Amino acid sequence: GQFVAAEIKAAGLAEMPLKKDGWNFNWRELYNQKKSALFFKLTLTNSPDTVEGMVMFTMLEIGLLYMDCIEVSPQNYGSSGHYDHVAGCLLAYGCYLSQQYGEEAYQGFLSFDSKTVLIELYVKKYGATHAGGQKLYFNDIVGNKLMATYLKGDK
Repeated sequence: GQFVAAEIKAAGLAEMPLKKDGWNFNWRELYNQKKSALFFKLTLTNSPDTVEGMVMFTMLEIGLLYMDCIEVSPQNYGSSGHYDHVAGCLLAYGCYLSQQYGEEAYQGFLSFDSKTVLIELYVKKYGATHAGGQKLYFNDIVGNKLMATYLKGDK
C-alpha cells in the first residue's frame, strides 16, 4: 500500500536470476545466447542485491526496440506479491529507452510478443496495442503515460 524507492540498472551475467530459485526464464542462458541484448534489473534502493524484476531488450535492424523477455521475481507474482508495480516500471523503462535510442518513425515505440493469456492484461492495464496474433506494442503516447505513472526521479 505504499511506494518504495527502487532503481533500474544494467545487469551483468553474475546478477542474472536463476531458474532454480523459482524464476520462469533461465536468465543466464538468455544472457549467454544473445550478446547484443540489453539486460536490466529492478532492485529496491535499500536492498540492491535482491532482484525484484528483469527485462531484456534488443534493437531490431529497423530501429525499433523489442522487449524479448520480462519477468517479476517469484515473490512478486500475482495479487499476493510483495511489490505491485515492478512490471509497470520495467515496461515504462523500455518506453524510455525507446525514446532515447529508437530510430525515426519507431522512436518511442516498444514492441513485444506476449503469452496469449497475458495479452488482455497488457492491453487493459498498460495500454498496449494488439497488432495481431501475439504481437503487441506501446506507442509513444502510451509510453509517455507509462513513464509518468511508473518512473520518478532520474532516468
